[in-house]
Amino acid sequence: MDFPVDVALAEFVPTLPVGANWRYEPKFDGHRTIMWREQDTVRLQARSGRNVTAAWMDLALAALTMLPAATVLDGEAVIYTNGTIDFAAAQSRAASTPERARRLAADLPAHFAAWDILVHPDLGDVRTRPYDARRVLLLDLFQEYDVQPPIQAVPMTDVPEVAMTWYQQLREQGVEGLVCKPASSVYRAGRIWKKVRHADTVDAEIIGYTGPAARPRALVVRLPGGRVALTQTLKAPLAAQVSAHLLASEPSQSARTLAGEAYRTSGPGPVVEVLAGTTRHAVVTATRLRIP
Repeated sequence: MDFPVDVALAEFVPTLPVGANWRYEPKFDGHRTIMWREQDTVRLQARSGRNVTAAWMDLALAALTMLPAATVLDGEAVIYTNGTIDFAAAQSRAASTPERARRLAADLPAHFAAWDILVHPDLGDVRTRPYDARRVLLLDLFQEYDVQPPIQAVPMTDVPEVAMTWYQQLREQGVEGLVCKPASSVYRAGRIWKKVRHADTVDAEIIGYTGPAARPRALVVRLPGGRVALTQTLKAPLAAQVSAHLLASEPSQSARTLAGEAYRTSGPGPVVEVLAGTTRHAVVTATRLRIP
């Protein structure tokens, strides 16, 4: 399997799918990460395919120590603050320089919540095996090599009532919902899983902005259905994160939305989460940036 790998994703559904074929995992609110334990080193890959090893060096060192060579895992890099999963801390780490990431790791070390195995040290590429089989391989590997935190397997259940208990009771700990996976599904790129979330958001592509690039007032986004919309005024922390992308983007041009709002275009880059309940309106609400 070649680096980087195209990752499996989940699409939002409003209700929990039920049936004998469904498996449920808590959805940790962190940064999607593929952990490549190679012969003499470890590489960490973001959802976008970018090499993010330098930002998560503490996880890379843990993988080098505990995992056998020729192992590739899929999961989430998370950071806990006072026992609660802290997405803002994960965002800060992901956006840091290597030097700053090391300082942050000293105070708030990262954890890796593994939910899938893509390459097994003895069996090679196992993506074509069903989810249930890959789950057994993952747990057996962790037991055989005595894998311990900060690397651990996410819980899984095939009982909808247990899944809903997690959904209701783990929210305060930073679990943002559930990921639902067919037991027979192979691992492949695309939205092959389902997710149920407390905060109903969708990913929108940033295509422009209003105001100066150094301090954008609002974003122009392309929603999943293709419609272009203007966001509400950005809060200061989000505006600061977005400005770094805008300032590094290719030269902008003047444009207008179908509704006539003037804006400046931006080059390809990260996506922003917007509240799903606002996507039917002319102005949508952006909640946070997804750093690639």
